Amino acid sequence: MTFPERFSNLPDYAFPRLRKLLDPHTPGADPIAMTIGEPRHPMPDFVAPILAASIGDFAVYPPNDGTPDLLDAISGWIARRYGVHLLQDRLMVLNGTREGLFNAAVAVAPEVKGGKKPAFLIPNPFYQVYTVAAATCGAEPIYVPATAASGHLPDYASLPTEILDRTTVAYLCSPANPQGAVASKAYWADLLALAEKHDFVIFADECYSEIWRSAAPAGILQVAQDVGANPERVFAFHSLSKRSNLPGLRSGFVAGGAQGIAQIRKLRAFAGAPVPLPLQKVSQAAWRDEAHVLANQALYRAKFDAADKIFAGLQGFNLPEGGFFLWLPVEDGEAAALKLWRETGVRVLPGAYLSRDAMGVNPGTTYIRVALVAPKDEMQRGLIRLRDCLYR
Repeated sequence: MTFPERFSNLPDYAFPRLRKLLDPHTPGADPIAMTIGEPRHPMPDFVAPILAASIGDFAVYPPNDGTPDLLDAISGWIARRYGVHLLQDRLMVLNGTREGLFNAAVAVAPEVKGGKKPAFLIPNPFYQVYTVAAATCGAEPIYVPATAASGHLPDYASLPTEILDRTTVAYLCSPANPQGAVASKAYWADLLALAEKHDFVIFADECYSEIWRSAAPAGILQVAQDVGANPERVFAFHSLSKRSNLPGLRSGFVAGGAQGIAQIRKLRAFAGAPVPLPLQKVSQAAWRDEAHVLANQALYRAKFDAADKIFAGLQGFNLPEGGFFLWLPVEDGEAAALKLWRETGVRVLPGAYLSRDAMGVNPGTTYIRVALVAPKDEMQRGLIRLRDCLYR
């Protein structure tokens, strides 16, 4: 049987790869999972009552683009959070951001640009869906280092003109997964200017936007409005998974220009899976409520403070500005993850599983990613074991 060439060079996904590394070995103590970014804080109290009241709505097909009430709730949240007022034709409800980050590329990225193979710009390390979207669209993925030297954000402007001129999509995650770096207003403005100069669109993956330490991250929608950028250059992706501790809800949205959103809606009508109506009603309530978000932020700040005390004095340790991962320096990420599992039962992800060999380097090789999603006491036990195993 013949399979598609375009996917032939994809490695195993990060978590099956991790299971192959660790599962043949017995953990050194009771396991503590600090790998996947699956929030474990309490769900909002309103979820169960809304689901119970709307259970009968599973009997009907949901609207593909999102109900008017849900789109209104999303529009209201964007206005409160970013000061940007969007009509509903600039919004599209998603089954979480991963679906949108993939399908939006299929919907809006041209097959050829200037008679040449198109390029997708991808930060390295990166969220893995970016690269499979490039492969599906027949684009060349350009992995651009996002290391300490560049503030853990990619310097796309440093790329050769030949690459920028055939770029169709640039992905950027802020706060970044895995490093937690936050794009400033100036960074977004420069990227918008680069997109205008070289005629490409920006996919801003902002699913961690509501988890931050000292200041709410700037969003691309507000910066695009401030600098008067073409709204068709911008697609912003948001999710309830991290903001509202609802990863299983599979609910998010994309905001963009009316023409681009129309293209995404059209493709979704043929090939997409709309969010079930009861889940849309839960989503509507979640986007309208901020009390549970503030409580969630307070829990993460307490975890950041605890991590800061545990790793005080560790060379190379920096608390992230946003998100809920620690990006910890080690000599070899795979070796460190295996040692940690075998000696302490703590399970972390090697940084190389989130990055690629490109431009002569794999920037994740000497890191591990540690998710701060477990309850605080469990998280502290895991971090202390990690510190004592790898750094003492």
